[in-house]
Amino acid sequence: MTNGKRQQNKEITRRAIVSAAVDLFSRNGYEKTSIEDLAKAAGIGKSTVYTYFKAKEEIFLAFCDEEFEYSFTALRDRVDADAPLIEQLHTLFMSQYEFVTSNREFGRILLREILFPKTVTSLAKQSNQRYLDALGEILTHAKERGEIRPELDNFFLSAHFFMLYLGALSGLYTGYVSTTEEVGAGLRILLNQALQGIAL
Repeated sequence: MTNGKRQQNKEITRRAIVSAAVDLFSRNGYEKTSIEDLAKAAGIGKSTVYTYFKAKEEIFLAFCDEEFEYSFTALRDRVDADAPLIEQLHTLFMSQYEFVTSNREFGRILLREILFPKTVTSLAKQSNQRYLDALGEILTHAKERGEIRPELDNFFLSAHFFMLYLGALSGLYTGYVSTTEEVGAGLRILLNQALQGIAL
């Protein structure tokens, strides 16, 4: 077997594990899904799962990494790097929304785990930092273009904007909005308010 074919088979197996996890986490919950359950659903042995992932958390973070790649690739494909900050943020967050809600029940679990994780491991921190660094680059360029004040800290800016995205996303799950269009419109209002300010 060639290296290319071997790598392709590895990626297929890895993808099968992540897909099985999304399905089982959605139906049975994160805590109640075992590695054995995942192996059975993916059609592989339990030991094979451990070849790719040491724990369930790693599988969960693999999904987050896929979300990261999807959303930032969509941003590069859909919006010019010099577009206004609001357009870049709106495109980025709506791309994340598309990816997360492709399985709506799993999106609910993901939202809960992001907001209220039982533990935060070094692996999770690394994943979070990767996201913050990428978002920070967008904010730095916006500062260079004079769109936002240069002295503002990128970490707190990132946290602010990400919480607005989570607020728009939670509106779907709490029933305040029911369509992608409504989520997008609500997110744009929140971003506008943040960028223009709400004080008199």
